[in-house]
Amino acid sequence: MTTELTVEGMTCEKCEEVVEEALEMADGVESAEADRYDKVAIVEGSVDDIDTLIEQVELAGYEASE
Repeated sequence: MTTELTVEGMTCEKCEEVVEEALEMADGVESAEADRYDKVAIVEGSVDDIDTLIEQVELAGYEASE
């Protein structure tokens, strides 16, 4: 399953890495790819609750939404 989140606040490559690592810590996530230019994160895996993904991004210091 693919989930796309809007992520605000990423300004550099390191920001993308931080968001990807945060998302990959969530149960069920197989991979995550963040793009600061498009302000998105694409998550692959079986995550039942999108709020869990949003929370992971916010814990990393960024704003996320569906």
